[in-house]
Amino acid sequence: MYQKRGLEHERETVDALVEALRALPHAQASIASVQRPVAGGSYILDAEVDLSIADRDVLLLVEVKKAVYPRDIRQILWQLAQARNEQAHAGREALPLVAAESISSGARELLRAERIGFFDTGGSLFVPAKGIYLFVDKPVPKTLEKSVRSLFTGKRSQVLHALLVRPHDWFGVTELSQFAEVSPATTSETLSALERLELVTSHGHGPAKERRLSDAPGLLNEWRTQILASRRPLVRRRYYVPGSDSNTVAHRLADLCESANVDYALTQDLAAQNYAPFLSSISRVACRMVPGKAAEEVIASLDARVVSEGANLDLIETKARGEMLFKEHREGLWLASPVQVYLDLLRNEGRSREMAEHLRKEVLGI
Repeated sequence: MYQKRGLEHERETVDALVEALRALPHAQASIASVQRPVAGGSYILDAEVDLSIADRDVLLLVEVKKAVYPRDIRQILWQLAQARNEQAHAGREALPLVAAESISSGARELLRAERIGFFDTGGSLFVPAKGIYLFVDKPVPKTLEKSVRSLFTGKRSQVLHALLVRPHDWFGVTELSQFAEVSPATTSETLSALERLELVTSHGHGPAKERRLSDAPGLLNEWRTQILASRRPLVRRRYYVPGSDSNTVAHRLADLCESANVDYALTQDLAAQNYAPFLSSISRVACRMVPGKAAEEVIASLDARVVSEGANLDLIETKARGEMLFKEHREGLWLASPVQVYLDLLRNEGRSREMAEHLRKEVLGI
């Protein structure tokens, strides 16, 4: 019966749709057929579902997918148009509907605009038939949330970082993987995910295929959303360095790191102030530094002591060099890239978020 794609998955999704419809007040729903050829056998409809509610009847023409993103919509609309046209000739009221394990927010908006029904196993339901208008809006299923969230962590985030540093450039997988310092496999997977979200565009095919950001503001907005939703502050150690203002602390730290060959990058308020002045004064230096014996010796040489209040130096836990990619050297100081500084500011307190938006406008321009 179910010979197309993941048969068991499709049946489970259709069954979940029917159960969701039956749970509605005064509603009856049943599977009318499955796997029926459309338009001379060139396309196979996954299922038909009879729905009766409030003395209205509609035939749902169901296309089953595992996950649906904006880039999938054009093909889905073409497929469902074939099914709808055939039913029109048969004189029956029919509504195309996409049923999936997960449907992204952007894909939902496109389907609603086209008045195509949808259902996902997270409980969202949209049925815009004549005399019947059903809309149940539930959060995007956790499977899709987790998939999107994973883009903004670990090695994948380095690919995003690289694209935001050069938002107008075309990249092949090999070139981008070298620039972002990650494997070609990770780069390819990340780019494919971004294509599904319609955040990158492409040209060429095979080894010659290249991609570039098509929606840099959208990508940065999503990253910002992920950071604010996590509500997790940066892990840091707070120190007080006696007798020094922030600028002096920064340069002393820079000199010691250079002498000890310790990789570091200043971030948050002081770095943002160097890129795009915003505050009249900075009271604390924030620094990313890979921990180790040499780093501990640098801190000891500063006569810094750990404090819970009154700190003027924060060391942000930095486990991998990837978190210091694309840093810039300015006036004797290594500063984290403007993208990294923006993201770090979002996870800080005080006026840091205002500073982040000022930096985004004045330096990033996206």
